[in-house]
Amino acid sequence: MLNKKLEILQKLDNGESASTEVEDVRNEGNTISHSAALQSVETLLDYMGQRGFDYGDITAVRKICVDIRQEMNKQQKQRRITDFFKAVNVKRKIPSLMLYSMQI
Repeated sequence: MLNKKLEILQKLDNGESASTEVEDVRNEGNTISHSAALQSVETLLDYMGQRGFDYGDITAVRKICVDIRQEMNKQQKQRRITDFFKAVNVKRKIPSLMLYSMQI
């Protein structure tokens, strides 16, 4: 886990995104991360393809991949928004002067 944290810090120092790795570390021990789930489902798809599973079954598993990716994207977008507000230290209240100017 220490190596993973160091890897995250190095990515951040280089200006790279490390959101997937952060999610893995955050979820370690309590739940499976989206990236780990996606990797497992993709491995299952490979297995199903090699074993000649029914097209309908493979399509159902592909749908699971799409659902996982959508959830990952949704959470990543939410993290970016949260990080943005933290970075610019924006207050969530509208100053009272702005309220008066909006009524015009």
